[in-house]
Amino acid sequence: MSKTFKLGLTGGIGSGKSTVATLLAEMGAAIIDADAVARQVTLAGGLAMPEIARLFGPGMLTSAGAMDREKMRALVYTDPTARKRLESIVHPLVGAEIQRQTHQATANEQACIVFDVPLLVESTTWRQKVDHVLVVDCTPEVQIDRVIARSQLTSAEVEKIIATQATRARRLAAADSVIFNVGLTLRELAAEVTEISHRFGLSSKSNMDYPKI
Repeated sequence: MSKTFKLGLTGGIGSGKSTVATLLAEMGAAIIDADAVARQVTLAGGLAMPEIARLFGPGMLTSAGAMDREKMRALVYTDPTARKRLESIVHPLVGAEIQRQTHQATANEQACIVFDVPLLVESTTWRQKVDHVLVVDCTPEVQIDRVIARSQLTSAEVEKIIATQATRARRLAAADSVIFNVGLTLRELAAEVTEISHRFGLSSKSNMDYPKI
């Protein structure tokens, strides 16, 4: 049985990282999305919710019983201790679920597992867990424009999110490969992903005609 290649995928908000993950999935990679797992455990009935309710109070929950993401985002921006308390609840649960999904993908003999981790560079442990780090890069101006276009956030709010993430220089310094995603059509981005896919044990055949736009 050949070794499963473990790819760490990261990029700042609005970089196009999720689109690249989708393209890799089209080529047969197993995608493990750390953000999606974190959202899952903070939904109503999620494993993190009893402790979040206990530590932060019912005011931090929606009427459905999920974590109120907007209120929590505002709190952690103003109170660093709140971020640490939240991470102490969520991170162990996310880690356990990622491990479960990794074991499943390995058992299924997936050629490549893509760990889609927004804060991979900030982490002290992730770099040692993957074989290769792919960074999806773009300029801060493009990040801001993209996020505003897809959300109700203001420019100042997006800038605050960017400020909480690793700097662009730090991400690039940690990269084994970089895709500069500025001014690319979806077809051009797909071509860039296809070009480097062989490094990750993926075949580009399934993606030859993707996307049809």
